[in-house]
Amino acid sequence: MATLAFYFYIAINLTFTKMNSLHTTQNEMTQADLDSCFSKLKANQFKIAETTARERKEKLKRLNSVFLQHRNDLKEALEADLGKPPFEVDLVEIFTVTSEIKHALRNLKKWTSRHRVSTPIAFLGSRSYIQYEPKGVVLIMSPWNFPVTLTIAPLVAAIAAGNTVVIKPSEKTPHTTVVLGEIIKQTFSDDEVIMIVGGIPTAQRLLTLPFNHIYFTGSSQTGKIVMEAAAKHLASVTLELGGKSPAIVDETADLKLAAKRILWSKCTNSGQICIAPDHIFVHEQILKPFLEALRNQLSKFYEENDPEQPVQSRLIDSSHFNKIANLLSEGKEGGAHVEMGGSLRPEDNFIETTILTNVPDDSRMMQEEIFGPLLPVQTYNDIDVLITKLQQKEKPLALYIYSRNRKNIQKLLRGTRAGGSCINHSGTQYYNNNLPFGGSNFSGIGKGHGWFGFQAFSNARGIYEQILPGPLELLAPPYNNIKQKILDLAIKFL
Repeated sequence: MATLAFYFYIAINLTFTKMNSLHTTQNEMTQADLDSCFSKLKANQFKIAETTARERKEKLKRLNSVFLQHRNDLKEALEADLGKPPFEVDLVEIFTVTSEIKHALRNLKKWTSRHRVSTPIAFLGSRSYIQYEPKGVVLIMSPWNFPVTLTIAPLVAAIAAGNTVVIKPSEKTPHTTVVLGEIIKQTFSDDEVIMIVGGIPTAQRLLTLPFNHIYFTGSSQTGKIVMEAAAKHLASVTLELGGKSPAIVDETADLKLAAKRILWSKCTNSGQICIAPDHIFVHEQILKPFLEALRNQLSKFYEENDPEQPVQSRLIDSSHFNKIANLLSEGKEGGAHVEMGGSLRPEDNFIETTILTNVPDDSRMMQEEIFGPLLPVQTYNDIDVLITKLQQKEKPLALYIYSRNRKNIQKLLRGTRAGGSCINHSGTQYYNNNLPFGGSNFSGIGKGHGWFGFQAFSNARGIYEQILPGPLELLAPPYNNIKQKILDLAIKFL
């Protein structure tokens, strides 16, 4: 548990001044306060935009150093907010941030340089290139499930691109927010990056401001609200949402490996992760051995685990606990069978990882994103029928395929749509900074991570420079028959 000293640290830091940006949900920022913060960032945006790649790298190095200085504080805060095991914090909150920073440091000079493009022969005497310029003043709205990674990782991209930034973290993780606020305060001036803390009223007021880009991570329902608000200012958006991400296990899969990797992803943060396998489709021929593999793997995760290193986090609050508990209760009432797990502890918002079979298609568990430690398993016997079923659903953020049959793998990849996919693993696509991360339609708009995050916070400015007179000049007015023949040849051959 967090130490008394840490709670004292939190109490002291909750007294941050208004301009240094931390405000409790009980003390929502007024519109005038927000306007003042925004104006300060807007006035400084071109100065920040003119910083060189070297200057931006220095900022990222400083961010990395300060971030690591608060590593233990973040572990204690995440234990207080979510009951996250310290090892899991290092794996999915600390490592993901430091790897994102290091990736940006290795590539920033290339990203910010001119990107030469070829010039058509009709434009001889000219050259063309793309210069990536910052979008301006941007807003990052981060969620509660991974409050460190999903705040700092997009911030890295925004800084690399040369923007000024407002960060709005979730009000549901107050201990973590305090530590993040201290990291931001120690790293950036308040006319470059500012953190605004508050609840729904503050978020609503922030969305009235004319940001140049909004990067939101959260539910699809809230994503629609963010997009509607952004449209009033024609602001671009990156929406990292969620959906029901399926895992498909065919009859050729390595069942022991599939069980381990699916459960590892599902147990992380107690299933409160947008890319966790939401449900499994397993070939009916291997249902029994696959369930046995799941049972054996859960036993290894929990019964053989070092008690000093707990595996499963708690649910964020009693409201979310009640939602997941109701999904489980309604599923069982509809005929679902609990194969393993199923115990609940409302006193500390804990629900055991629970595997279910015979879950009806029309149940809420199969219609809504679960976002918790329930894992329904359904069977299929024809891959083409399964693909047709998947095509009728909203595009998920992720789709996982466990198979040793290349024909089945390619058929599933061609016949389905998803933000991203893993073959014979789950969730690890997020860790590769060279891959774009994001959804499609219902599961999101736009991509993040590495180069793709840099692009999200940048405008690709196309630049054409005429150096010498070229053949295009021959087509200037006045028009005549000779010029028409030249144009006809150009249309035919160029």
